[in-house]
Amino acid sequence: MEGRLKMQRIVEHELLDELPPASAEAVSSRADLRRLNSILGHAGTLSRLLCQQLSQNVSNTRTFRLADLGGGDGTFLLRLAHRCASHGLTIEATLVDQQNIVSPETRSALAALHCQAESATADVFQWLEQTGPGMDAIIANLFLHHFDDDSLSALLRLAAARTKLFIACEPRRSPFALAASKVVRFLGCNPITRHDAVLSVRAGFRGQELSSLWPRGEKWQLSEHRAGLFSHCFMAKMNG
Repeated sequence: MEGRLKMQRIVEHELLDELPPASAEAVSSRADLRRLNSILGHAGTLSRLLCQQLSQNVSNTRTFRLADLGGGDGTFLLRLAHRCASHGLTIEATLVDQQNIVSPETRSALAALHCQAESATADVFQWLEQTGPGMDAIIANLFLHHFDDDSLSALLRLAAARTKLFIACEPRRSPFALAASKVVRFLGCNPITRHDAVLSVRAGFRGQELSSLWPRGEKWQLSEHRAGLFSHCFMAKMNG
């Protein structure tokens, strides 16, 4: 059914992005997102790919440098750090976000996992332009769908110049996912989250859309696939 139904990708501004980060609605919506992330299983999906690739390439220190684009409150990174620690990997992370909203509790929990985490409060394009190469991996969780194709192409080009491994988990654009996004109220989500969930699916991905926006070149190995019922996963790995 999904293959026969065409859904044009539509990118609109989500309400959470317009709210003051300390407002009650924003705090409640971020709690909703943590719950939805658990249901979607993105931390497990991303960590499996990440640990599989990095365990082959990191040095004997088993420590790798990672940038989390749109890292938000750091709780997704915390889940990722837990899973990486179980594989004997530790993280030196940079959380790139326009808002610095990582709580002291989350920073303490990251430190307990020997995860060195710093916040880069910056526009993602400016940060990618200014930072040098050398990231072992760059990740994005529920972030790329905020950008139209032209902006996304520019973002991915900048990311490709900064790392040898890029992994993203995003909403999957399908009639089934769209229908599911309209009933998140039954999970207790607030009106902001209920509104943004629908927009996220409409701006999501399918097929090889992200691969088509990645810089062309034989040095890259690209993979893109459905992840579970509602998600879409993309990975770009440099050959050699």
